[in-house]
Amino acid sequence: MANKLYQMTPKEIVGELDKYIIGQDEAKKSVAIALRNRYRRSLLSEEMREEITPKNILMMGPTGCGKTEIARRLAKLMDAPFVKVEATKFTEVGYVGRDVDSMVRDLVEASVRITKQAMLEEKYSVADEIVEEKIIEAIIPGKKKSASNNQNRGPFDFILGNTGYLTQKEQYEQQKQASDEKDQQPDMLAREQVRQQLREGLLEEQYIEIQVTDAPKTNSLDMGNEGMSIAIGNIFGDMAPKKMKNKKVKVKDARKILREEEAQNLIDMDQVTDDALQNAEQNGIIFIDEIDKIASGSSYRSGADVSREGVQRDILPIVEGSVINTKHGPVKTDHILFIGAGAFHTAKPTDLIPELQGRFPIRVELENLDKDTFVKILTVPENALLKQHKALLETEGIEIEFTEEAIDEIATMAFLMNEQTENIGARRLHTILEKLLEDISFNIPDMDEEKITIDQQYVKEKFAEKIHPDDIDKYIL
Repeated sequence: MANKLYQMTPKEIVGELDKYIIGQDEAKKSVAIALRNRYRRSLLSEEMREEITPKNILMMGPTGCGKTEIARRLAKLMDAPFVKVEATKFTEVGYVGRDVDSMVRDLVEASVRITKQAMLEEKYSVADEIVEEKIIEAIIPGKKKSASNNQNRGPFDFILGNTGYLTQKEQYEQQKQASDEKDQQPDMLAREQVRQQLREGLLEEQYIEIQVTDAPKTNSLDMGNEGMSIAIGNIFGDMAPKKMKNKKVKVKDARKILREEEAQNLIDMDQVTDDALQNAEQNGIIFIDEIDKIASGSSYRSGADVSREGVQRDILPIVEGSVINTKHGPVKTDHILFIGAGAFHTAKPTDLIPELQGRFPIRVELENLDKDTFVKILTVPENALLKQHKALLETEGIEIEFTEEAIDEIATMAFLMNEQTENIGARRLHTILEKLLEDISFNIPDMDEEKITIDQQYVKEKFAEKIHPDDIDKYIL
């Protein structure tokens, strides 16, 4: 499947990420090059392509500095299958890495969803034409073609053969057909009129009755770690004919329902599955977060450390390249790109088992966020925090303005709080802004002002008690 992201140059990919993520240029650069190499590889000959495996990336940096955000933005940017898993999920008691295959199964599910959606979109134009006819039929039912010849005959007609009775009946049928044709002409005109009104959007609110497939609600029985699930009541579902039910809906809703149903009928699910498996194998990206939590620091290992190392050993074959069985078919993981990420506060990348370290050749350190970065995070990105809060309050008619000094003060405060207490990176800004706007949000319905300016003084007053106790606590033993 052609992928728009892979045809972007590394600079263009970084440019897209810059719209939402401030700084961390090294990490963005590494990710952009890894994606571009995917595209380059797709242009090589078959033999060479098999030899080149992706260079997996290990991102290191404190929490809240943008590791997961880079992954999330990539997922939004691209059509390639993408899945994010927490490595700690596999260290649960009595679990110890048993189900690490689930990350590949999730990737295949994501791939099937993307591939199916792409195929549906190709079929929508054809489906739209069929849907238009169905809606017109629902508004102006056509004359039912008499399954006439059989239904209107008497029970003994087939015995009577070519008697005069039958000849009279045939004459009657011919007359009836001729009168039907006359009736159909005004009918055709009315249909054309309805078609015109439909296209102009004049009938959107009108209620019509449509026929839809009645899908029975199924209970799904999960078969544990094999990732297989059986839908009870659906085991013989394909043998039984599809049940239809009538539904009364507005034209605009009918269009959506019928469009999906018709497009669904036009696609070949076997083709979808084949393409999806291919797409997952060649373009898939798995982002393993909290990978530092499965690194065991000391050389003497017991208890939880043994469990962590077990998880590393279970993840290893998947990252190295193996075949995983999924309900859609076997998947080779040789060419899936893995991005590992972790804070590495207590553990170091060298605490991972050597085999796993070797599978993440590209190391990227993300920098700590300073005051200037906080100012940019608040104001520059397309989804900047201040823009979000302004938009939320505008819905109730309150316009809120932040002075430059106030923004500076918020950034300074976030930086100081991170230094004094736990460093939670850009997430500290959420905490501060929620606290800062708490009273305004609470009092909105009763406020008379329509425009509120938040200045440096307001910010200082709001956090006067907050920062003082922390300072005094330091000196109390």
